[in-house]
Amino acid sequence: MNREFIKNTFQKLKTPQNRPWLFLVIGLIVGSLVSGIFSAKTGMNSGSHADHKGSHSSQEKKIKHWTCSMHPQIKLPKKGLCPICAMDLIPLYEGAGDQDEGSEVSLILNKTGRTLAEIETAEVKYQSVDNEIRLVGRVGYDETKLSYISAWVPGRIDRLFVDFTGTKVRKGDHLIKLYSPDLISAQEEYIQAIKNWEDTKASELTVMSQTAKTTLRSSKEKLRLFGITDKQIEEIKEKGETQEHLTIFSPGFGTVIHKTGFEGMYVKTGDKIYTIADLSKVWLFLDAYESDIQWLHYGQNVVVEAEGYPGEVFHGKIAFIDPFVDSKTRTIKLRVNVDNKGEKLKPGMFVRTMIKVTLGEGGKIYEEELAGKWICPMHPDIIKDHEGPCDICEMSLIPTKEFGFAETPTIERKVFVIPKSAPLVTGKRAVVYVENINDETGVHRYEGREVVLGPQAGDNYIVLSGLKEGEKVVTKGNFKIDSALQIQAKPSMMNPAGFYSEKDNVVAQTLGTTSENSGILAEALPFYLEAFKALAHDEPHTAASSLEKFKDKIDEIIKKNRLESVSKGLASDIKEIRTQLGSIKHNLESLRETFGSVSLTLKNILEQYEYKEDLKVFVAFCPMALDGKGAHWLQDTKEIANPYFGSSMLGCGDIQKEYGRKVIKMEPKGSQHNH
Repeated sequence: MNREFIKNTFQKLKTPQNRPWLFLVIGLIVGSLVSGIFSAKTGMNSGSHADHKGSHSSQEKKIKHWTCSMHPQIKLPKKGLCPICAMDLIPLYEGAGDQDEGSEVSLILNKTGRTLAEIETAEVKYQSVDNEIRLVGRVGYDETKLSYISAWVPGRIDRLFVDFTGTKVRKGDHLIKLYSPDLISAQEEYIQAIKNWEDTKASELTVMSQTAKTTLRSSKEKLRLFGITDKQIEEIKEKGETQEHLTIFSPGFGTVIHKTGFEGMYVKTGDKIYTIADLSKVWLFLDAYESDIQWLHYGQNVVVEAEGYPGEVFHGKIAFIDPFVDSKTRTIKLRVNVDNKGEKLKPGMFVRTMIKVTLGEGGKIYEEELAGKWICPMHPDIIKDHEGPCDICEMSLIPTKEFGFAETPTIERKVFVIPKSAPLVTGKRAVVYVENINDETGVHRYEGREVVLGPQAGDNYIVLSGLKEGEKVVTKGNFKIDSALQIQAKPSMMNPAGFYSEKDNVVAQTLGTTSENSGILAEALPFYLEAFKALAHDEPHTAASSLEKFKDKIDEIIKKNRLESVSKGLASDIKEIRTQLGSIKHNLESLRETFGSVSLTLKNILEQYEYKEDLKVFVAFCPMALDGKGAHWLQDTKEIANPYFGSSMLGCGDIQKEYGRKVIKMEPKGSQHNH
């Protein structure tokens, strides 16, 4: 077959009518190439000897077990159907795919196979860990720098000197010209008090002079409390006459961010006329993911960048970490205090931030500026070397170690790390493949190993257990290795070692049971389902009776100490169901409330723990149930029957998930079907 013939053949196959044959040919070629990637040994025979041996190989080899081509974890001693998908099982012969007879969790590749699989490895290192947390947020006002200009006395605004928002004002700037009868009366009192004092200060009656002096002091203080400055009071004294209009001056500085007053408007005491913000300091509001919160602490330095000032950085400190998680965004709010002397950062502006973290000794955060210091719990800028009060709020300073910082600035903790591409993470398990090389043969063995991971730090994972320093883990090609092990029905990422046992029955082999199995509730669920059907048919007495039986079964599970075989979390949830059942009333409204609480707990149990019992259940949800709050329930059919509305809206809701198994009965050996 020369090159010209191959070229002509492909030209013919490229025509539209022959295109399906072209895909078939290409698939066969690619399949042939892929099948050679995972060749474990190179001892391939040639000539008639190989042909002769191949013709009798299937007869000479002994069947190791029967497996499923779709579910290689199935290992059965006899021919039959797959308990999961009901496909015919296929035989797996002894020696077939066994790369190493001494290991069930490893794969051997020769040099060629390793190259074709594009395997890359990295060494497990013992090093200090740095992590950069990058967050985005927005600029807001510093609430401690907000002030209000309000009316200290009732009157009429005859002039607004600052008549639009955004204006910057300084301390002492005139803001308002106000006409107020109360201010005029106060001025007259003050002028009269001055005259009385002048008339009585030379009097021989001490009581009169003292009274006049006290009255003068009180009237002056009254003017001051009305917002009149000392300079204005002095002018009233010098002129000796009242002024119809008085000017109100700004008591502070900042930017007018809100204006509610207008010329000609009458105001009462306490009415807000201006809101002024000092923008020399601003707050940043950031959103941190739950996985990042372990690296974040009060008082940490934050580097801030804004789109409007490329290349320029600002610096701030974490001043507050919200104690709650936002249920919608699954994030935690942070507040950062930032100096903004040039007022470049504008409220409402979006910013990017970076927080650099180094892991210190004992798991504490290593930050030299804060190590062994004392910090104010209200003002993170106040940091001292010793105990004492805050310079701003006079609160007692707190040791930084209470906020998660290392006490000494010189110790950095070293930990085992691996690249983040090395572990294959599924559920609660993480698997890595460790490379071992035989120096004599050049063969590479890849051993699957379960590890316990700590937090992710940048491009690395911290490894808490499962690996040793100097070992090499696969960082690229690990999915190919895992796939090869799955095809050979060996333990893998999705098929953990020791989970399946050939000595157990069919059900145990395929599904297994663990101490985390919610199947402990299987004997109680029928009574719950009876209550569901009764509520769907608006039958309160039947529903109450069924829930009583359900409660009795829960009591039986608890009293027989069967909860000792499950986890604390599952045991706690089952006890919670018993508490929720409480005293069962015989009216539909109360029953549906109780049923809703119990259903939610059952749903959570099914989501967290395995349920693979013969009794199949479906989790349904109705967003309108329980006065629009929405509610879940379990039912044993796919057709919706709403227990919260009953006959009024029986079909309201939808199925969200299915739990349980379908048991397929295998035919006894030698059975015949007559048609």
